[in-house]
Amino acid sequence: MNLYDDEARADSYAAVGFEGTYHLASRDLPALLAAHVEGNSALDLGCGAGRSTRLLTRLGFTCVGVDISAAMLERARRADPEGDYRLVPDGDLSSLGERRFDLVLAMFPLDNVATVERKESFLAAARGRLAPRGRLVCVVSSPELYLHDWLSFTTLQFPGNSTARDGETVRIVMLDGPDRRPIEDTLCTDETYRALFAQAGLTLLETARPLGLPTDPYRWVSEERVAPWTIYVLGPG
Repeated sequence: MNLYDDEARADSYAAVGFEGTYHLASRDLPALLAAHVEGNSALDLGCGAGRSTRLLTRLGFTCVGVDISAAMLERARRADPEGDYRLVPDGDLSSLGERRFDLVLAMFPLDNVATVERKESFLAAARGRLAPRGRLVCVVSSPELYLHDWLSFTTLQFPGNSTARDGETVRIVMLDGPDRRPIEDTLCTDETYRALFAQAGLTLLETARPLGLPTDPYRWVSEERVAPWTIYVLGPG
């Protein structure tokens, strides 16, 4: 079952941008893309309610956003009527024809892909959409996200997160949106991601783990000590 094809959850995500803890997922992205990406065509793979697609558009990319949730895409189109948003049932990208992209961005969908086999399929599909010199950028939740409290999240009521292993369910509550139902993600370690990238024929070019800075416009909770997100920049290889 797609937990994100839910009207209340879609409304909650549509209300959240890149504020709070999510600021650290977007703050360093423009510099990383400028350093690694040649060209301006982009595929936002798992675009949700469209905030990452709109970010790429603001950065000058011509972007297609795709997602498996009709509810999320409805909110994306509502916020960005001129955007190109497409439903891809079961992650089937055939509606894109033979198109290849200079950038494929996967901002958080891998957190919700439950099994190693499905993650392998996701990464293989992403690699298949890269232009010869294209780049895949994956933004994922670090395992530490589920062990601390944050400006935008709480994990206090989920002590079982501390003993979760690769592939097991971890839970967290988002504080920025109106829907306070627990979010269920699948834990995946850096070691496992690196193995998955290699298996998909991807070369890891750079890894970033953004920390909160005193100059950021927020009073951080754990963000200055622990990185909540990991950003992987990959190329075909």
